[in-house]
Amino acid sequence: MSPKVLLLPALLLCLMLNGKEVESKQYMRCELTRVLVETYRFQKSLMSNWICLVEHESSLNTNKVTSNENNSKNYGLFQINSRDYCAEGRRGGLCNMKCEDLSNDDISDDIACAQRIQQRDGFKYWKGWSRYCRNTRNLPNLDVTCKLSTLSPVRSPNFY
Repeated sequence: MSPKVLLLPALLLCLMLNGKEVESKQYMRCELTRVLVETYRFQKSLMSNWICLVEHESSLNTNKVTSNENNSKNYGLFQINSRDYCAEGRRGGLCNMKCEDLSNDDISDDIACAQRIQQRDGFKYWKGWSRYCRNTRNLPNLDVTCKLSTLSPVRSPNFY
């Protein structure tokens, strides 16, 4: 067989697998603020804490994975730890999810778990928040930079 004939199946396989790659998203501050308020109905009064936390934990990157000294890893936008809240390779942890599912562009599962963590442990669970965001003078003024006060949850369309 000629090398060209062998190359075609390999090329087709690469193209098929390309669609299976994990997608990631690098958010901008105001873009994520808008998404969290409008789509996921985050409380505006806590938005500066959430944005500060995410900026310092993942740099607004949905596919960030960080290895820790204790052999655990932090996953995704909110850097959720594999020791307590998710399990690697299978569903598990207090959020009953695969850690790998936290490092893609679908942030709905990340949000559900992060909100559970915040309700259970508060923002202090995140070292980035404790180090950089605990002091309210360090929180971003999202009303000025992102016009937070003008944002509101998007209503679902009525199908009546």
